[in-house]
Amino acid sequence: MELQHFFHPHPLASAYYSTVTPFRRSCDGCADEILGFSYRCQICYFNLHKSCGEQPHELQHPLHPQHPLILLEESPDYELCYFCNKYIDRFRGFAYNCSHCNFNLHLKCASIPFTLKPEFHDHPLRLLRKSVSFTCDACGIKDEDMYSYVCTTHTCSFMVHRKCAALPLTLKHTSHHHNLDLTHSSQLNQSHRQICRLCVKKVDTDRAYYCSKCNFVAHLVCAAREGETEEIKKPLESTGILKKEDSELDESIDSLPYAVKKMKIGEDKIEIPEEINHFSHQHDLKLTEELLNNEQCGGCMLPISTSPSPQFYSCAQCKFFLHKSCVELPIKKLHPVLHPHLLTLFTKTPYPNSGFSCDVCGRSCNGFAYHCKECGFDVDVQCSLISDILKHEGHEHPLILSRAPSSENCSCCDNSGRVFKCIDCEFTLDVKCATLPHTMRYRHFEQPFKLCYKAEDDYEDDEYYCDICEKKRNPKHWFYYCVDMSFPAHPNCILEKSRYKK
Repeated sequence: MELQHFFHPHPLASAYYSTVTPFRRSCDGCADEILGFSYRCQICYFNLHKSCGEQPHELQHPLHPQHPLILLEESPDYELCYFCNKYIDRFRGFAYNCSHCNFNLHLKCASIPFTLKPEFHDHPLRLLRKSVSFTCDACGIKDEDMYSYVCTTHTCSFMVHRKCAALPLTLKHTSHHHNLDLTHSSQLNQSHRQICRLCVKKVDTDRAYYCSKCNFVAHLVCAAREGETEEIKKPLESTGILKKEDSELDESIDSLPYAVKKMKIGEDKIEIPEEINHFSHQHDLKLTEELLNNEQCGGCMLPISTSPSPQFYSCAQCKFFLHKSCVELPIKKLHPVLHPHLLTLFTKTPYPNSGFSCDVCGRSCNGFAYHCKECGFDVDVQCSLISDILKHEGHEHPLILSRAPSSENCSCCDNSGRVFKCIDCEFTLDVKCATLPHTMRYRHFEQPFKLCYKAEDDYEDDEYYCDICEKKRNPKHWFYYCVDMSFPAHPNCILEKSRYKK
């Protein structure tokens, strides 16, 4: 879906910025960070929220009924917004203006309704433009809100936050394959500790969004965050999103990416493809178990030895190798944890150069990539295998991928980004560290390097070094270590010299 915006010379393509995407943009319309569905110019990086991009050029507003308001790309400086009484900054987005009266409204303020009828309340609500401390009757949180909605019926004391007032009874979140229902906390499954699956914090409010099929629970504000929900009533063709009605989502939605030329009978009389023709290579590939030291998989660009399975596929005519797991990657994949649109497996990304930057972990790669044609979203092989719940041998408790918009620091590298969070302690793990191979080969070393999670000795903190770059290491950070050579190294130093070089 494309949009030709009146302030921009180039067409804007539909885009999606996920909470797991390390690099996101600000909206040129309102200056807020973009999360979820949006519009993006692929030529000059002009970005708009979906809601901001669809605002009209001319508006008749109830606060100023005598004249139409015109949306200005260069907003008037040091003028007050009539709605929120805050200054308008021409460098921070568009604003509506009446040139006759010098009347101004922020782009987002202009779209706030004065009255509405929520799905979960019997009476209409009106906007209260006053800072009031109260307990919201929707989410149960007590705080102070500049704008809130109150019931128009005198006998009803119902009062909710502005964001809560628009909550639907049922919504479809991009990261979950079933509908979520607005539910009172007493109706949740009380046999489990209820953790919001989106921000990984305890759900201790009166109401939450809930999927009884999966015991998936989320805070109201987390589930209904702008850009992360789909309109249930919207036709499938207009969303560009694949859905399955009430069945479990199968991420692999395409046929096998290879044709079987020859089968063999393995253990337990299971048939195993011994010779195949894979779509990524012009020659047939044969199943092999011969030990290789430094050969590289053409799919994930990691050494063949990183796979826990001794089996891989190789070409007899040229030095081309694929892990068995890379051979079995589906050509089409729907991965709601990372992206709401259909992803297609490319042997090389559709860019002028063969390399690409993964939009999940931020690393550069030149191997296989899952690509969204609609958004230009790219995912490398390792990240394409991510699920929202992770059990990692580097931590004793289960980890859940946080979809909170704010970044957090990883416990294993201190870098800021989207993280997996432990529900039992303060441990966090970013996507980069979560996808590190447990073993790696490095150049001429015969023995593999193993990923270590704590210091290998009792040196002083200033005596920990990486033997590749010869710079200091933080003893609290994960590192690779070759036992035979007593050789420690930063993960980035091993990966940069091993993974992305052909």
